[in-house]
Amino acid sequence: MVKLNISVFRYLEPSDFRILTAIEMGMKNHEIVPTQLINTLAKLRYGGTLKAIQTVHKHKLVFHDRTKYDGYKLTYSGYDFLALKAMMLRGSVSALGKKLGVGKESDIYMAVDPQNKEFVIKFHRLGRTSFRTIKRNRDYLKHRKHASWLYLSRLAALKEYAMMKVLYDKGFPVPMPIDLNRHCVAMQIVEGYPLENVRELAHPDKVYNKLIQLLIEFANHGLIHGDFNEFNIMINDKEKITVIDFPQMISTDHPNAKMYFDRDVECIRTFFHRRFGFEKGEAPVFGVDTNPITNLEKEIEAFGFNKQLDQEMEQLIKEQEMDEEMENELKEEEESDAPPGSASKSETKEDRDLHSDNPNLNLEVKTSEISEKGEDENENKDEDKDIDKDMDSDAGSCLDETLSNMSREESERYQGVLRHQKIIKKLKKQTAQRDRRTMKIKTAFKMKEKQKVKSEAKDFW
Repeated sequence: MVKLNISVFRYLEPSDFRILTAIEMGMKNHEIVPTQLINTLAKLRYGGTLKAIQTVHKHKLVFHDRTKYDGYKLTYSGYDFLALKAMMLRGSVSALGKKLGVGKESDIYMAVDPQNKEFVIKFHRLGRTSFRTIKRNRDYLKHRKHASWLYLSRLAALKEYAMMKVLYDKGFPVPMPIDLNRHCVAMQIVEGYPLENVRELAHPDKVYNKLIQLLIEFANHGLIHGDFNEFNIMINDKEKITVIDFPQMISTDHPNAKMYFDRDVECIRTFFHRRFGFEKGEAPVFGVDTNPITNLEKEIEAFGFNKQLDQEMEQLIKEQEMDEEMENELKEEEESDAPPGSASKSETKEDRDLHSDNPNLNLEVKTSEISEKGEDENENKDEDKDIDKDMDSDAGSCLDETLSNMSREESERYQGVLRHQKIIKKLKKQTAQRDRRTMKIKTAFKMKEKQKVKSEAKDFW
């Protein structure tokens, strides 16, 4: 989970943001941006690059990797700071408030503009479970199809902003979009609650008809929501509906358009039947109940999100998921091929968990261990006394026995080894004594030098 510590923002200097921007530029062609390239792109004077890199790394805005070479890449926190800085310079944001919610692929925060008006900022976070990569073995990205999750989050934000802008202008019940930068979308606050949290409705039939009619209106304008469920529908006390979350929206020209339309309809039908006991006989049919009026694709493309980007985004997400599945399979194979010693480690871990779950059992085991240790210690003390007495007498006899059992050549070689070891010990002692003497001489010489300097200073003054 990504934690956005906004208090760090006030301590960052312009040079720190230059470093973040340089890393972002380098990540167009590199998964890990080399330090030399960061220095070239940032163009900071007097060696300020290293200091700025240390600052942003300390605040976890970048990730340091030196497996192949020394380099860095942006984390989601660093990407958040770049987007907030750009919005602040535009005059869209003046302060960031508390977190309102955490979604499957996004975080939502309260924000304030310079006129003290509250609004919402949505941070897209695709691949949020960890900072995943596409290819670990190849760093250089020849084409944008080998991009990171940051790039995919940026595409998702661009798509949502373009969809919201067009739909809001056409009068659809969606939040008013305010601003867009990188993976952040600023939008109007929606008054109401998610439909999932509503237990009773005064007029469930009217709300159901509104939602089904809204799906048909989307299709008539050439769009299908793709994720039309109780979590993405807001409703207020007056039963006014607002639809949110548009990155999954597709065109009616999509090959699977009918399947997505039927799925959206079925989600609403099953939810109303399960929650409110309301069920309507016939469901709308795609192509029969829908009547294409206009196609909003051209207007959406005017905001920068075209078909090519949409196809690229779908392909990238599929590639990312396939790579993650391959990584998981490799991990499972490594675990299965692990040596038998690793199994004992896992068993001991399970035993620890079992003891932690049963504190009484843990206490009994500890007390029994202590009592056994005490008995063993008493026995060992008596044995040690006897051993110490016999140690000196047995040492010489053991040496004589080993020498008598050996041949003449072997015994001479053994005695030579012993002599060699004694000589080495003496040399080590002599070198240690010599080092001590040299240290004493150095300290004495330094003290004399200091005294000389002091006496000369006194004479001078």
